[in-house]
Amino acid sequence: MARSLYNTDLYREKLESVSADVLRNVRINKGFLVWMGILTISLAACLYAYTIQLQKGLGVTGLRDATSWGMYIATFVFFVATSLIGMLISSVLGLSGTKWIKPITRIAEIIAVAFAAVAGLVIISDMGRPDRFPYLFLYGRIQSPILWDVTVVTTYLFVSLMLWFIPLIPDLAISKSRLEGRPGFLIKIYEILSVKWVNHDRQFQIMHQAMRILLILIVPLAFAIHTVTSWLFAVTPRAGWDSTIFGPYFISGAFVSGTAAVIIAMYFFRENYKLQKYLTDFHFEKIGRVLALVSIIYIYFNINEFIVPGYKLKTHEAIHLKELFTGHYAWLFWGVQLAGLVIPVALLLIKRMRKPLPLLLISIVVFAASWFKRYLIVVPVQGHPYLPIQNVPVEWMVYKPTIIETSVTMASMILVLMIITILSKLFPVVPIWEIAEEEATVNEEIEHK
Repeated sequence: MARSLYNTDLYREKLESVSADVLRNVRINKGFLVWMGILTISLAACLYAYTIQLQKGLGVTGLRDATSWGMYIATFVFFVATSLIGMLISSVLGLSGTKWIKPITRIAEIIAVAFAAVAGLVIISDMGRPDRFPYLFLYGRIQSPILWDVTVVTTYLFVSLMLWFIPLIPDLAISKSRLEGRPGFLIKIYEILSVKWVNHDRQFQIMHQAMRILLILIVPLAFAIHTVTSWLFAVTPRAGWDSTIFGPYFISGAFVSGTAAVIIAMYFFRENYKLQKYLTDFHFEKIGRVLALVSIIYIYFNINEFIVPGYKLKTHEAIHLKELFTGHYAWLFWGVQLAGLVIPVALLLIKRMRKPLPLLLISIVVFAASWFKRYLIVVPVQGHPYLPIQNVPVEWMVYKPTIIETSVTMASMILVLMIITILSKLFPVVPIWEIAEEEATVNEEIEHK
């Protein structure tokens, strides 16, 4: 980028146009207060359920000696998976020079931050004694995969926050003088967080260098966070978890759920924030292709995950596969595979299905199926241990989530929505300076021709 571009009249003109479109949504209006009120009341009701769990223990959930990991751990794996979308969009596609992702990167990072932040809380909800959580840091052993998991989740969250915040700094400096009529505290926040940005070329150079380092760093971090999560399962000898490909299997599935989440968010911001000019049909067409690609890769890993044990058909593997294919979980298993993967891929190969509305509907189904997929990974396996389940009540042998357990799980999902709402409503959801820079560059090239 030429040094003089940021001081040209063309860049300033584009900056005014883009900031006017984007900043009209940065306000605390009645709709925001009503929505946050609904979320707050819902969260309070769900947290009341958690207080009951704290008082009476995990016995109020469906968790028992046989099935000790249930809805909580399935949600944790799902949240970690969805948070990986920040790496895919910002780093993999960004470093490859893909330009169409610029209006989408901040949305992807908001989703990454929200899901990674709440993932750690989900783990605490699964603990019978959450007051002992600090012991993990005080007395944790390097041999423990749980310590690895907490470490990489925390590190990934920090880097994702930096990837969201650093490119936001120029927008904060641009926006702080354009927030007339907004609350004083919001203007003050912009003033503090803009860290004396003056739009100097040297500042842009430092920012680009820092971003490049973070974009490279987050790739191994993102792979580590979900590989370690997969190790929590794969290091056990249980049939269904005892797999050497659980790492790439989890990562490919993470890209599916994350891409679906970004598409849902894109549609919401496009329609409710009136950003059709920046989140165009072209962007939906491109991200729809990404969803089709990652889904095809995930289908391959699904086939590999089941065809290998199915061919060898060891006794306990046979019991597990029968339970999935024709047993108690068959309806859910085939629903997830067909509605969450096969049918969406077939539809996404049709161009008109990659339009905003059809793509939204497909993504909602894929996103929901992604959570049920994690449920199928976590729960059915535990119902068939190597040693028989005996001398326990019949209801202990089949895992059924309780209302308390479901409510606490819903609390984590509400927290994700609250974080996404706050970050997208109080700060520009589309990068102002990057879009202005891109439009000014294109216009400048056209004029020179």
